[in-house]
Amino acid sequence: MNVIEGARISWRNIREHKLRSTLTTLGVIIGVAAVITFVTLGASLQQDIISTVAGGNAATMYVTAQSPGEGRLPSLGGGGSAVFTQYDVEQIRTIEGVELAAPESGIAAGSVTFNNSSVGRQWVTVSSPGYFRVRNISFLSGRPYQMGEREIVLNRPAARMFDRNVSVGDNVSFTRAANGEVLNATVVGIVEAQSGGAISGLTRGSGAQPRIYAPTRPYYERTVSSPNLRTRQLVYGRVLVKAESPGEVDAVQGRVYNYLGERSDARQLKSQSYQFEVTTQDQIIGQVKQLTSTFTAYITGIAVISLIVGSIGIANIMLVSVTERTREIGIMKAVGAQNRDVLQLFLVEAVMLGVLGSALGAVVGIGAGYAGAEAIGLPLAFQPIWFVASVAVGVLVGVLAGLYPAWDAAHTDPIDALRYE
Repeated sequence: MNVIEGARISWRNIREHKLRSTLTTLGVIIGVAAVITFVTLGASLQQDIISTVAGGNAATMYVTAQSPGEGRLPSLGGGGSAVFTQYDVEQIRTIEGVELAAPESGIAAGSVTFNNSSVGRQWVTVSSPGYFRVRNISFLSGRPYQMGEREIVLNRPAARMFDRNVSVGDNVSFTRAANGEVLNATVVGIVEAQSGGAISGLTRGSGAQPRIYAPTRPYYERTVSSPNLRTRQLVYGRVLVKAESPGEVDAVQGRVYNYLGERSDARQLKSQSYQFEVTTQDQIIGQVKQLTSTFTAYITGIAVISLIVGSIGIANIMLVSVTERTREIGIMKAVGAQNRDVLQLFLVEAVMLGVLGSALGAVVGIGAGYAGAEAIGLPLAFQPIWFVASVAVGVLVGVLAGLYPAWDAAHTDPIDALRYE
C-alpha cells in the first residue's frame, strides 16, 4: 500500500467520524494556540521594551546606587537612593569621554491643574535641560525648559490628560504631595511619548504614560551636606551620563566607577550595603531579553501541558479506532496486507489529526496573539517559522500518539480479527 492510498483511506475514516475527529483535534488546537499566543505576546513585549531602550542613545549610561537584592534594571523614574550631589554631577561632567551628565529625581504631585481641569497624583521628573539630549527625547513643539525658570515640558499623553489639550505657552499648576504647596509653571515644550518609559514598561505596566518634566531649580528642594564641599547641595536619585561616542562607553563606564568609588560624595552618603551600578544600553537590552525570555518560557511551559493532553487524546482515539476496525484489519491481512501496511494506515491517520490540529491551532494562536498585543498596546512580533514549527509539532504529536495504536493494529492476529464481533 502506497502512502497516497493510505492517506486517502485515513482521511475517509476521519470524515466518517467528524465529531470525534473534531473533539480529538481540539486538544491539539488549544495546546498549539496557547503556546503560540504566549510566545507571540512575550516576543512582542520584548520588542516593545528593547525598541524603547534602543531608541534612546546608545552612548547613554545610568548611574545608580542600590542594594544587591534589587533588580539590576534601572528605574526610569529616578526613584533610586538619593546619594548623588550636585558636586558629583559636576565632577562626572569633567570625566574624560563624557559629553553630558544630567541628574534625575522627582517630585510627587498630589494633583495637576490646567484650565480648571485637574488630574490626580502624578510624578514630576526633575533634571537639567541636557536630560532630553541624554535620553534622546524628541520635541514635537517648543523647546527644553531653562534652569531657574518656572517652566515645564509635557509628553503627549500628559498634554492630553485634561479636558482640553495643553499647548506650548499654557500655564499649569501642580501641588506638592508632601506639603500641599501650589507650584505654577508655563509649558514650553511637548515631547514624544516613550512607550513604557523604556524599562518602566516592566515595572509600571506597558504603554505610554503621562510624564511631566521640570528643572531642578526652582522646583526641587531635597538637599544634603556635601562631604567634599561641606555645604548644602541638591541630592539626586540617579545620574544619566552620555559618552562622546558609543565606542567610548566601556572606557567611560570604568572611569565613572573609579570616580564613584574613590572621591565622590555618594561614596560616603550611600548605605554600606548599597553598591554603585553604571548600566549601559547594551546591558539593559541583554537584561531585558533574559528577563522576558525567562518569563515567556515559564508561561509557554504551562501551555505545553495542553498540548500533551491533546496528544493523549489522539492516542486514546486511535486505540478506540483500532478496536472498532479489528475486523477490517483481519480482512486487510487476509487479502495480503503486510504489517507495515496496517502500521502505515493508522500512523498516517494519527499524523493527519496532529497536523490538522496544529495548523488550526497556529491560526487561532496568531489571532489570539494579535488581539492580545492590540489590547495591551504592543507591536505584534510574529515569526513565520512558528507556523512551520507548529506543523512539525503536529507531525511529532501524531507520530508519538499514534505509534503504539498503529503497532498494536499491525500485530493483530488476522484469524482472531476475522472472528471479532
